Amino acid sequence: MLARPHRLVLGADYRKVVRRGSRCAGASTVTHVVHSFEERAPRFGFIVSKAVGNAVTRNTVRRRLKAVCAEALPDVRPGADVVIRALPSAADATFQELRSEVTRCLARKAAA
Repeated sequence: MLARPHRLVLGADYRKVVRRGSRCAGASTVTHVVHSFEERAPRFGFIVSKAVGNAVTRNTVRRRLKAVCAEALPDVRPGADVVIRALPSAADATFQELRSEVTRCLARKAAA
């Protein structure tokens, strides 16, 4: 679970990251990253639409993405804002597939 300082909560922050951030796409997710020069913890946000599946499926995908980001937290640059959008194929992806895809994108775009 990501603690409160590591979460994006405002819609304006989500919009800023998705519109201005650098993008890394995979088979199941699209990762957007914006770097700020503030000395604060990196923050993560997740977008899992109804196209992914029913509520149970969406929550499972969101929990898996949160777990992957919690593991990758020490490797992410301080001050980075990251939004991960789950694509419909994320519903059928295993945890290991999601982990490899997200960590690859974080290593390319948000590495410390």
